[in-house]
Amino acid sequence: MPEEVLSLLGINPSGVYVDATLGEGGHAQLILNELSNEGKLIGVDCDAGAIDVARNQLKKFAGRIFFINDNFANLEEILQQLEITTLDGILFDLGVSSLQLFSPRRGFSFRMDAPLDMRMDEREKLTATELVNTLNEKELIHIFSIYGEERWSRRIAQRIVKERENKPLKTTTDLVNLIFRALPPLAHRQKIHPATRIFQALRIAVNKELENLEKGLIAAGKFLKKGGRIVAISFHSLEDRIVKQFFRKNDFIILTPHPLRPKKEEIKTNPRARSARLRAAEKK
Repeated sequence: MPEEVLSLLGINPSGVYVDATLGEGGHAQLILNELSNEGKLIGVDCDAGAIDVARNQLKKFAGRIFFINDNFANLEEILQQLEITTLDGILFDLGVSSLQLFSPRRGFSFRMDAPLDMRMDEREKLTATELVNTLNEKELIHIFSIYGEERWSRRIAQRIVKERENKPLKTTTDLVNLIFRALPPLAHRQKIHPATRIFQALRIAVNKELENLEKGLIAAGKFLKKGGRIVAISFHSLEDRIVKQFFRKNDFIILTPHPLRPKKEEIKTNPRARSARLRAAEKK
């Protein structure tokens, strides 16, 4: 939703902005196109590979963008180190980037065989392999039911605990096949892939996504000047709920009483956008 992002950020050409999820630099380029030489953009991403791609994509904007390989949960420290005291706006485009999802070695997708990794920041130690092979049944049920909202959490957790006694789960294919064996025939006929919610839950747990989002929003609220704006694009109800509650509980004017959804044309060209929900608010 590029048009909606730019419109709701309300770019001040000489302002200071943060793209908290830089990715390949698509949104960053749109923002930089609107900034004058006095404007600045801080591009943050915990994935070193994304930083490398974006740096190359945005090299013509050198001098107006800072590339920061870090998690947006550390936004307050990042801005302090850059000696930035106020922001005009910040964008959170949450979820998995295309670089991560389509990498054959990162383990984010259940559609390709890969190690069960799922780390957005490969400097971190915790992987999905460790979670599925070390957590007890109760802990697995909690992750699957809370982070994945999976109806069959108990059956899948029980199957994992039983089967890993003979052979540890190491790859995405190992996990997908186990999920199919654990689910009743009825669940095989649902609209989404049976592994979707389990993969989402493990990814959220590995990357501490919900905790980090709360920290990032708090820091953003602290640094935004009066009239400064937050735009957040989420891809599931857990993220969307955190954003909505943050806006309501803090000093913000809500600009989107209901989340904006992508147009049909955008979904046709980018099917992954179909679950996107955009919310925006302005600091009082």
